[in-house]
Amino acid sequence: MDATRFSVCRAQIAVIGAGHAGIEAALAAARMGCETLLFTMNLDAVGNMPCNPAIGGTGKGHLVYEIDALGGEMGRAADKVCLQSRMLNSSRGAAVRSLRQQSDRAAYRNYMKSVLETQTGLTLVQAEIVAVERKEELYTVVTRFGAEYEVDAVIVAAGTYLKADIVVGDVSYEAGPDHMLPANELSASLAALGVSLRRFKTGTPPRIHADSIDYQKCELQTGDEDPFCFSSDTEKEEFRLRPGYRCYVTYTNEQTHRIIRDNISRSPLYSGKIHSIGPRYCPSIEDKIMRFPDKDRHQLFLEPMGANTKEVYVQGLSSSLPEDVQLKVLHSIAGLENARVMRTAYAIEYDCIDPLQLRHTLEFRSLPGLYGAGQFNGTSGYEEAACQGLVAGINAAAKILGKEELILSRDSSYIGILIDDLVTKGTNEPYRMMTSRCEYRLSLRQDNADRRMMPYAKRYGLLSGKRIERKEELFRLLDAEVARVEKTYLSPSPELNALLVSHGCAPVKSGVSVAELIRRPELGYEDLKTADPTRPKLDREIRARVEIEVKYAGYIKRSLSQAQAQKKLDDKRLPEDLDYESIRGLRLEARAKLSAQKPRSIGEASRISGVSPADITVLCVYLNLL
Repeated sequence: MDATRFSVCRAQIAVIGAGHAGIEAALAAARMGCETLLFTMNLDAVGNMPCNPAIGGTGKGHLVYEIDALGGEMGRAADKVCLQSRMLNSSRGAAVRSLRQQSDRAAYRNYMKSVLETQTGLTLVQAEIVAVERKEELYTVVTRFGAEYEVDAVIVAAGTYLKADIVVGDVSYEAGPDHMLPANELSASLAALGVSLRRFKTGTPPRIHADSIDYQKCELQTGDEDPFCFSSDTEKEEFRLRPGYRCYVTYTNEQTHRIIRDNISRSPLYSGKIHSIGPRYCPSIEDKIMRFPDKDRHQLFLEPMGANTKEVYVQGLSSSLPEDVQLKVLHSIAGLENARVMRTAYAIEYDCIDPLQLRHTLEFRSLPGLYGAGQFNGTSGYEEAACQGLVAGINAAAKILGKEELILSRDSSYIGILIDDLVTKGTNEPYRMMTSRCEYRLSLRQDNADRRMMPYAKRYGLLSGKRIERKEELFRLLDAEVARVEKTYLSPSPELNALLVSHGCAPVKSGVSVAELIRRPELGYEDLKTADPTRPKLDREIRARVEIEVKYAGYIKRSLSQAQAQKKLDDKRLPEDLDYESIRGLRLEARAKLSAQKPRSIGEASRISGVSPADITVLCVYLNLL
């Protein structure tokens, strides 16, 4: 051993990075009974939110509900530090409703750090990991100071720190998020193990002083009066009493756009200084202006960074333009004419992997015991990172403890869709979850995440007995009420018909079930309260779920039928040692993709980019699966 290196301890799992992915990975592994080490570059940056301090959003809210139902921590933390809660798409169908909460950035970090410090079996260590070495069945992680930790499994959740560069105009320098130290040496060590790396980019908007904003020129955006929370562990009545912080909306204008167009040659995105690929669905303001020249304005959200700070986040104004141009852009916007910048916007480039190297467990195909999670895997967003960390932590612990591995199918969860997309299709840009990626939106809703995910959480011991009892009682009440409204008939009384007419419905001439009335577009469960004398007193959550289950019963049944058809393909297993090169009739591209990715099933093979339906037919004929 090198004289400058020294052995510290033997543990079971090492997690590199204490961002949203690393936190969930380490907590899951420790809660399952594995001795776990969690390494972070800076203890004060645990659970940091370098971008918008908010949890949830369209599609992302679904992930947070699933994380909570699976025993993760993100939903509990978000509820504890919530500044404002809003259900997005509340006027649209149940499938696309997504909860979003504005969070207190500093309070979130403090909460997560405390949870990690008090978790049995988990040791939180401030250290930069510069190398991961494999020795037969074990791994050694090495710190910059030369300390060695020997473990059975390693989870890399390095976020955007790997060889990170901050870029503003012509200025660039080595730095991680919020100008922290980058991790410059780990990339080379991973490459030496055979890990394929590439460069992605992300960015942040400026933060401005709250007292320098003219709010009278902005639109007020309040939270929901009766807000929803993410976690079933949160005390609902206490949460509803939390103060609602104000957010505001303003817009770019023609002057803003002209300033950007006049200075576009100074943008590193267009000058050639930045070569890496950024997120398609969260572009910089200069990218928006150039890509959508016919749009006369873009919406900007002014959101508080916390209860004890004057910092305000300008969501929608992400940029890497030079600082002088950023100031001109900012001061051209209504309400921000005199805005004082506290943090300049910047772009950040970083190393990440091609996720096609991973199995559905998030373990590297060619490196058993090594797992990837979060932005390291090519994703974008706190929620996408957290759910991957949770899955990686569960699977690393399950492997060590001899338990069944966790592989979530596309019909089980948004988490399953995210992971399947990554490991079968890959991604050429930072991947973001959206409801449009889900084929089974009506059966994979926020409200039923607990029912879908609880069996997995119980399998790995990630939920307390008390919480399981509460949920099982909720399911019992829900099922009983759905059954009751289906078999409860109301007579065509004058009172009932008056109620129906008042809601724009045709009156009834014969007995009708409560369920049939709920299925009418104009009516909901709450509307029939006075006409339904046997209706029990139920919690708001159960009442809302009863309406969804009843109103969309036919669509949900169809969605489940489609999922079952896909499951039949996923149940048709492919041999691990199948020689695709020897199968006549497969196209060259299909042979190469199938040989590289080694799909587990016909269903998984069918989702690989470059594998056509004709190729799938050839496979089925070859294996006598038709």
